[in-house]
Amino acid sequence: MTAGGADGGLVCPAPRATDVVQLAHGGGGRLMHELLRTVFLPAFGDPLETGGHDSAVFTPDSAQLAFTTDGYVVQPLEFPGGDIGSLAVHGTVNDLLMAGARPRHLSASFILEAGLPLATLRRIVASMRDAAAASGVSIVTGDTKVVEAGHGDGIYLATSGVGALLPGVAIGPRAIRPGDRIILSGDIGRHGMAVMAAREDLALATAIESDSAPLTGAVLPLLEAGVTVSCLRDLTRGGLASALVELAGSAGATLAIDESRVPVREDVRALCELLGLDPLHVANEGRFIALVPEREAGRALNLLRQSAVAADARDIGEVRPGAGEVRARTAVGTERPLDMLTGEQLPRIC
Repeated sequence: MTAGGADGGLVCPAPRATDVVQLAHGGGGRLMHELLRTVFLPAFGDPLETGGHDSAVFTPDSAQLAFTTDGYVVQPLEFPGGDIGSLAVHGTVNDLLMAGARPRHLSASFILEAGLPLATLRRIVASMRDAAAASGVSIVTGDTKVVEAGHGDGIYLATSGVGALLPGVAIGPRAIRPGDRIILSGDIGRHGMAVMAAREDLALATAIESDSAPLTGAVLPLLEAGVTVSCLRDLTRGGLASALVELAGSAGATLAIDESRVPVREDVRALCELLGLDPLHVANEGRFIALVPEREAGRALNLLRQSAVAADARDIGEVRPGAGEVRARTAVGTERPLDMLTGEQLPRIC
């Protein structure tokens, strides 16, 4: 991991359990170096052997690269099934996978609030390290800044990632065609409900854990097996409904699903009903849809179900000729239109 900038140094003596991040008054470079030496480099290492240089240099596997970036401001920082660190890694890795790319390297920029316990920072950094290892990527460069107490909500994270496109893969909304089947990788709504329950300290009969996970083990085998995939989309902010609406608009087609085929855990459904939320609009961080030609649907389902993250994959609908709308068949046999989520139903879930 390269050192990055050294603005806004940290007071970081020999760490103790009670240490917190503090603003440094002078000597910021030396103190920032101490934080890199004692927290970040022990976790992430220097996989590309940069030797402390300001940039990581690498040779791509392919002439075509995918590049993505995102920011994470979730509250609370730690929640059942994950934390802001693993969430940032999974989100960036999954965005690359949705483009048909093999994720390679990530960068990470930390905005830390003065007063953050170093023990919390160490847990989140360790979580990022473990998530990167499970995703098959390395965190090769980054930066750290500190803001005054009351201005940073503990940690804000920004991550970017690069990946090599798999040969012969052309995935995107423009490839969607009438007749394509819509395959959902698993149950929906757990991430949004896990964060909501943790934030509001809701007492639940069973703990709801986030579905946050890397999708590497599901997507790469699908593409490497040569399955024709029209489009992939992860179901983050706005959930399944917003993803479908975005794709329908981009493809200029009607996407029709059967709500009875969409798996929702009973505890998630119960909490959604309690809070007046529609599970179709609740965020996920380890779920995606694959749109594939009808002839490929059976093979795609068989391959996806061999991975832990998509073991409950379902065929939930089809693409029809149309003018960019989404239709959902209800349990009573009627159809209702699905719209994109307006406003922020669940703020700060990623």
